[in-house]
Amino acid sequence: MSQAARRGWGRKKGTKETMQDETERAEAEAAPAAEQSDADAAKQAGAADDAGEEGAGATPAEDGGGEVADVPDERDDADEDEGGDEALKDQLLRALADAENARRRAKKDVEDARAYAISRFAQDLLGVGDNLGRALDSIPAERRESDEAVKAIADGIEMTAREFETVLGRHGITRIDPLGETFDYNLHQALFETDQTDQPDGTVVQVLQTGYRIGDRLLREAMVGVAKGGAAAAAGDDAEAESEAETGADGVDTPADEPA
Repeated sequence: MSQAARRGWGRKKGTKETMQDETERAEAEAAPAAEQSDADAAKQAGAADDAGEEGAGATPAEDGGGEVADVPDERDDADEDEGGDEALKDQLLRALADAENARRRAKKDVEDARAYAISRFAQDLLGVGDNLGRALDSIPAERRESDEAVKAIADGIEMTAREFETVLGRHGITRIDPLGETFDYNLHQALFETDQTDQPDGTVVQVLQTGYRIGDRLLREAMVGVAKGGAAAAAGDDAEAESEAETGADGVDTPADEPA
């Protein structure tokens, strides 16, 4: 082989080796890109599978043409929101009502405390008024007229009794003196009944102890004596006597114009 031929063969061989190296280099550079493309393709395939499963699990809505489409159900959410609002409103109204009731009860308790706080003290104090009345009743009327000292004592007791009643009235305590009134079991306590009177049945004919009330409450009931029968019974007895007078002894009516 000539020298020119050997040079040509060497150049050809070098060119072939160079092309082979470039090919291997290009393949090496293309390998990561191919792997990335395969990874992207796998991800897209997985996303497509998930979308298909979700579409299969969703509730389809069929239209007139038989096609199925996914329609988001917003009515359930709206109903739940509305139900929650109603529950909160009901709770708020109940809380407001409870607060108003508590305020009214507290106000009434304060008013009752102001009006009736002295009830027990007033009950103990009523005995003082009873003793003043007994002291006046124990003084004979003729001694008050004849003895100036006794008269002065009696006048002093009367003034004290009047001042006592004024102080009680200033604190809402009123006297119950039911003489001549109809018996009321809410205010009076009957100690005895008597038919020795001309008063109607159920009338208070004697007051042994006066009663008192504080505000709208009974502080002490009045001790009274009540008439039994009374005028009605007397009228009945008179009518029965007249009837017996007009009737014979044998129980047969005797005409007025018939001779005896």
